[in-house]
Amino acid sequence: MITVSNGLSFIRAPLAFLFWHSSPAIRFAAIFLAMLSDCVDGYLARRNKSTSQFGAVLDPLMDKFFVYFTLSVLLIEGRLGYYEMTTMLSRDIFLSFHGLFMIATGRWKTLVFRAIKWGKITTALQFLVLMGLTFQISFPWYVYASFIAMGWLAFLEVAKPHPLKTPVK
Repeated sequence: MITVSNGLSFIRAPLAFLFWHSSPAIRFAAIFLAMLSDCVDGYLARRNKSTSQFGAVLDPLMDKFFVYFTLSVLLIEGRLGYYEMTTMLSRDIFLSFHGLFMIATGRWKTLVFRAIKWGKITTALQFLVLMGLTFQISFPWYVYASFIAMGWLAFLEVAKPHPLKTPVK
């Protein structure tokens, strides 16, 4: 179902392609608009009572597309190394392990797609680091190490039983 909030989520895909442009101003604008759309889409969905399972999957999917695409461009340009890129994606790596565990144990039907606190914090930090990298700011190792810690915390957050979990049909 296409709603205003889902439309705002979709806009992050074309914004990612603006990262092919080498202008730091255009890249900054793309990141800023992606951040803004990420903040506003969920708010509008809740305010308009138009939340949906589709939106719950679409929003993080578009976040991931934007971040993966921009990280790939920075990697190709040599502004980012494999270590930094991997640490920035560690939340997704941890959550993939959780998903594989749920599949292996036959509990994948109990998965509920929902926003998690550590996922939101990680995405916000990813956007901020991308802004800095756009202007060739280098970050100390502990900024990248924090992504690993947040990935672990996100894993712990989804691994604990959730009171609203109901099987997906």
